[in-house]
Amino acid sequence: MLFLRLSWVVAQAGIGQGLLLILATSIVTSITALSMSAISTNGVIKGGGTYYMISRSLGPEFGGSIGLIFSLANAVACAMYVVGFCESLTDLLTTYDLQIVDGGINDMRIMGSITIMALLCIVVVGMEWEAKAQLGLLVILLMAIVDFMIGTFIGPQNDEAQAKGFIGYDLSLLKENFFPDYRFSEGVHHNFFSVYAIFFPAATGILAGANISGDLMDPQGAIPKGTLLSILLTTVSYLGMAVMSGAVMERDASGNVTELYNGTFTDCAYRECKWGLHNSFQVMELVSAFGPLIYAGCFAATLSSALASLVSAPKVFQALCKDQLYPYITWFAKGYGKNNEPVRGYVLCFFISIGFILIGELNAIAPLISNFFLAAYALINFSTFHASLAKPVGWRPKFRYYNMWLSLAGALLCVFVMFVISWWTALITLACVLALYLIVAYRKPDVNWGSTTQAQTYKNALLSVQQLNNVEDHVKNYRPQILVLSGMPSFRPPLIDFAYLLTKNLSLLICGHILKSPISQRVRNILTYKAHNWLRSHKIKAFYTHVDEVNFEEGAKALLQASGVGKLRPNILLMGYKGDWRDCEREDLAMYFEVMHKALDMYMAVAILRLQEGLDYSKVVADEDDLVNGINSIAGGGEKGVIRTRQNSQESLPRNQSFSQMSQASSASDLSAPATPNINRARVNESPIVDVGSTSITIADSDHQENKSNATSGINSRKEKRKRESKADLYRGPGGSTLPKDVLNNLTQFQKKQKKGTIDVWWLYDDGGLTLLLPYIISTRRNWSACKLRVFALANKKDELEFEQRNMASLLAKFRIDYSDLKVIPDITKKPRDSTVSFFESLISEFKQTEGSTDGGPSHDPTVAITEAELLAMNDKTNRHLRLRELVMENSLEANLVVMTLPMPRKNVVSATLYMAWLETLTRDMPPFLLVRGNQTSVLTFYS
Repeated sequence: MLFLRLSWVVAQAGIGQGLLLILATSIVTSITALSMSAISTNGVIKGGGTYYMISRSLGPEFGGSIGLIFSLANAVACAMYVVGFCESLTDLLTTYDLQIVDGGINDMRIMGSITIMALLCIVVVGMEWEAKAQLGLLVILLMAIVDFMIGTFIGPQNDEAQAKGFIGYDLSLLKENFFPDYRFSEGVHHNFFSVYAIFFPAATGILAGANISGDLMDPQGAIPKGTLLSILLTTVSYLGMAVMSGAVMERDASGNVTELYNGTFTDCAYRECKWGLHNSFQVMELVSAFGPLIYAGCFAATLSSALASLVSAPKVFQALCKDQLYPYITWFAKGYGKNNEPVRGYVLCFFISIGFILIGELNAIAPLISNFFLAAYALINFSTFHASLAKPVGWRPKFRYYNMWLSLAGALLCVFVMFVISWWTALITLACVLALYLIVAYRKPDVNWGSTTQAQTYKNALLSVQQLNNVEDHVKNYRPQILVLSGMPSFRPPLIDFAYLLTKNLSLLICGHILKSPISQRVRNILTYKAHNWLRSHKIKAFYTHVDEVNFEEGAKALLQASGVGKLRPNILLMGYKGDWRDCEREDLAMYFEVMHKALDMYMAVAILRLQEGLDYSKVVADEDDLVNGINSIAGGGEKGVIRTRQNSQESLPRNQSFSQMSQASSASDLSAPATPNINRARVNESPIVDVGSTSITIADSDHQENKSNATSGINSRKEKRKRESKADLYRGPGGSTLPKDVLNNLTQFQKKQKKGTIDVWWLYDDGGLTLLLPYIISTRRNWSACKLRVFALANKKDELEFEQRNMASLLAKFRIDYSDLKVIPDITKKPRDSTVSFFESLISEFKQTEGSTDGGPSHDPTVAITEAELLAMNDKTNRHLRLRELVMENSLEANLVVMTLPMPRKNVVSATLYMAWLETLTRDMPPFLLVRGNQTSVLTFYS
């Protein structure tokens, strides 16, 4: 560019716009250098240069994409520089009528192959030899520049030189050449931007020093000083040589000495002129004091750039391979020798370069290479801007002479120049960056580099939460934010899955875990890691929190009061049903009952989920990533708590510490042992399991079995099989064994596609509409789209049943709730059947307080005893619940899910035992059953 193209740039743009063009290029590179200096002085820079700086600043996605295309750009640029060297050498040989084969493309291929092989030998020997070679080439380059400058002052040495347009310094010539003269050349009618696009590749080498950061003694000091100083010197050199070229050389000359003697000059508009700034690339040689030295300078410039690219590409690529962001390239991460030289990368770069040399069509891809470099510049500038904007505490660069807005302007300038050079190659470059970005984002590499992207994420989240605090609550913006008392999430997958049905892409979900014993901070970290890892692997967006050294009631109250921040705090408490209420410790039942009271006192809604198969799977499902050795955990949410011990964990507990019964059930049965799920019971309406393999469990719908000959059904069946196999891989039995088919069915019942059925909503009381809203949300989920809502309500007056039904239908229509059927129950006050009464009596018989009894059983424990007075006072409500059981069994026994308004647990009015007997009556032997009680806050509205 300096020795062959600069004179042509001056001819087209003139001295004035030529200087502006050079300065515009220098502005882009200078801003980039300032940004790079800030990044390189913000901590230790290891090997990888540009890739290392971008990846550690913006994250692996941007770093990986730029690292890969930057490595390729350097490898191809190496080929371009070698071809430039070969072109100059071919021209030199042509002047002496010498050639190897044909004096054309084949000669260039032969010389290029030999040259790239020689350069490879230099870099493979070691960086010391590369540095020495660069110093030698620098001396030759400086001598060539000085030779040209001296030649401008000496002037034309013969008439032939003068006839070719070299007339020496002349003021009138300076004035003439100061203004632009854009012409049609090489198929393009040039303007400022087209000439700028041709010149800009001269500025694509400013990252050469940064790319060998791993070989520098003090990269923090050397990279800013070396890069900025080199930009300054090269800018001055280009500016000086541009002015000198325009001041001593005519734009057009015929080269005819006779015309010079006769004083007649041919107008080049009517005759082809082969000399002058416009027409000859040999201007520098013509003007110089010693012509062959210009060729040497051209050789030095091209070989120096080729050598720098041949070193840069493998080192950047090696650093990228070490981080394992992309598959199949880690083989190139290995280094050799004391300096960890990327020999494999050198060989790869050699083959890429020699391939492009042999192809020979480098002019077509030159704009693409320039755009690859510019994309790297843009991201370096954006990295500095982003770091300054996010302002993480770790952003403390020693280099102070940068500005965040200047860096942003530099990034935008780089993108602008990309489109100026070639809009289609700019689009290709952006597409490549995006594709490589998405690959890394999809792979989610396990790296944590403290990028500014992470810092900005925190800053955005904090700002959003603070702004949310200033937003007034409105019924239209209501979201069910759930605190689920699950214990460790891996213990109760169905409970977590059900909660996530309500909150997915909608609202907040917090998994609460209560531990009775005190634990160390190390164990807290392990539990948190395990919980987050399980949630992440199951693609559940939720938070995990735990409290220790408390009983269930204290822990639940602490979670209710302290969970969340600002407006992001739970408004619904979800628990598992306490199936062991008849057998557990009496104080455990009292605490379970008290937690419901506390939630309602805090104006939170309460929801209780019951599955007949149970919720606790800690004994059934192996926790393969359990890091805590010997933790005995009683985790809640099922029917009977389970003490869970892992002897084969990867990490042991702290020394001299016992964790017997450390973890307390954090859900329905937190203080007692939930029963192991019934592995022999299968729901009638669930799909049968037709194939049990050694490594997976496949569940196929009966419809698929009946239509095996249908190709579409076969495809769907295979998709279903793969989906089931993935579920089976997520859940394994002890020792990695395959789970029984019915267990896997029950375990994943809220994850799988539901068969056509209904969600039955028993809307008994006006609790703000939550009993209706939650099942509606579930019905909108993809896996539940085949289930229609059926609404059951109670009639206030028997003789106005039709009127009541119309009113309820109108109400649902105003709420915009889609339902398939509406039924108003007229006879809720009807006396229950004797069999139902007998069933209820069997539930409470051991708790009924009888006079004269001295056996000391539950009936004599005042905390759980049910007195005759209480039964008499609650007789109407008891009968109501017994009647509800009969109605549910008549109408909803085959439903996919039953949702019912939770009876109000009135404190000091109804005992915990009688209340649990009511719930047992309503939910025993039923489909999945959700009891919900809103906090009287409206969650549905008529208005838009």
